[in-house]
Amino acid sequence: MGNKVSAEAGVDVKNISSNANPPPECPMHKKEENMTKTPVSECPVQHGNDINPYNMMPPANQQPAPDQPFALPVQRQVSSIPRAMPDGSTEFWVYPSQQMFWNAMLRKGWRWKDEDIKPKDMEDIIKIHNANNEQAWLEVLKWEALHAKECGHPRLKSFGGKATQYSPRAQIRSWLGYELPFDRHDWIVDRCGKDVRYIIDYYDGGEIDNKYQFALLDVRPALDSVENAWDRMKVMYMRYRYELLGNKEESTKLTN
Repeated sequence: MGNKVSAEAGVDVKNISSNANPPPECPMHKKEENMTKTPVSECPVQHGNDINPYNMMPPANQQPAPDQPFALPVQRQVSSIPRAMPDGSTEFWVYPSQQMFWNAMLRKGWRWKDEDIKPKDMEDIIKIHNANNEQAWLEVLKWEALHAKECGHPRLKSFGGKATQYSPRAQIRSWLGYELPFDRHDWIVDRCGKDVRYIIDYYDGGEIDNKYQFALLDVRPALDSVENAWDRMKVMYMRYRYELLGNKEESTKLTN
């Protein structure tokens, strides 16, 4: 498909098995029925067309679209991403089903009749989507390791897509000749009572690997606090020092 639908269900599913953009935002917000991993995340009660403030998504829609060409599964996968609950309990975000994702794409203007889409495409889209989010959380945890003594169990509080709002770093990179990211998310992480905003830029990573990882992620704390700025400076120094020492060690091996 040549059509990219941005925000909650944006995706390019042309040749999805070999080269495609994962969906930039997911409605990971409703409890899955009959799950083996418990407890899982369930947002506050919603009515009508209410928008969930935690992920800016409408209520989950598991009903087939009127003209849908084939049935889609409604099963949902529990993520490994813990969710910050008001009562301090531990629950996990839940990924959308294939049916939910189909409905979300339709809601954003996508029309399946214009494309050659098959059930296998939707299966791959969900796998790519879920792998992207798992990868993003692992990157967040690397930053949060700097505060392990302060908080040993950070949790994701909320998230939102900002596909059309490029981060300053992405804009600067584009001025230097690099490609712009195809999507951006802002995640709010609860660091044991402290809200920390992370920016995630998604870049085209080329071919999909056997783990359904497609995008190259640039994950870092937003420069909206002194603490976040200090974390980024520390990591920049550590990376520079590691690369410098690594190059010196390699040169020593070659000359001996």
